[in-house]
Amino acid sequence: MKFFTAAAIAAILGAEAVLANPITLVPRTPRVSRRGATRQSSPKIAVEASEGHQVAAVADAKNANSTSNVSYSSNWAGAVLVGSGYETVVGTFTVPTPSVPSGGSSSTAYSASAWVGIDGDTCGTAILQTGIDFNVQGSTVSFDAWYEWYPDYAYTFSGFKVSAGDVIKLTAAAKSTSAGSVTIENQTTGKSVTHSFSGESKKLCETNAEWIVEDYNEGDSQVPFANFGTVTFTGASVTKTDGTTIGVTGAEILDIKQDSVLTSCSTSGSSTVICKYV
Repeated sequence: MKFFTAAAIAAILGAEAVLANPITLVPRTPRVSRRGATRQSSPKIAVEASEGHQVAAVADAKNANSTSNVSYSSNWAGAVLVGSGYETVVGTFTVPTPSVPSGGSSSTAYSASAWVGIDGDTCGTAILQTGIDFNVQGSTVSFDAWYEWYPDYAYTFSGFKVSAGDVIKLTAAAKSTSAGSVTIENQTTGKSVTHSFSGESKKLCETNAEWIVEDYNEGDSQVPFANFGTVTFTGASVTKTDGTTIGVTGAEILDIKQDSVLTSCSTSGSSTVICKYV
């Protein structure tokens, strides 16, 4: 027969009391996402490039089997198709590990975003889009999955885990000029999320299809742009309202130019878009 001291009995009774009345645990405060109330993707902002940069970029594009010349934007890099009846845009990429750009500060938060979408180039009234943000501050890296019907702000897919190296498939589908849906599938984890839109007052034109790396806006200014390494969209295609599906052949190639040219983008074959930070 076992004997217990008074202290031991008290400890046991205390443990039972805890079990009978479990403490409600408060979750840790999540990381404060850069995707705040004013986070927003924006239509393409075109900029002029010097002749030297234009020639160099066009040469790089041709070397990578790109089918188009290069234009410059202060916020978009990637490929844009301009046409009509664009209904569903898809693209798959591997999430990169962002880093602080050369000469950057470890105390500054830097970001970049990879997304697919409909409109926002020649049609600036609305954009249906979804993608992944890459964030870095010092040695801390994080990611956000999001959706947006511009000109409304972007919203986070809460609880959807994304890590560097994950293979992500993005889909943006217009059901009409005022309704549609977006889906992000993490093919590495097997998880996916979807959001539907309806009755949107700002209408799509369904004339642009995009595969983009963006220096997006937060408030009234663009975020400090992260070194995203390389983003390669594979399986890049758009299905039209007549049921036909086309690739990126003939797409306009965009590179980001701010104080200098920050990206080098191209297409390869009919279904691949490659963007590199330079």
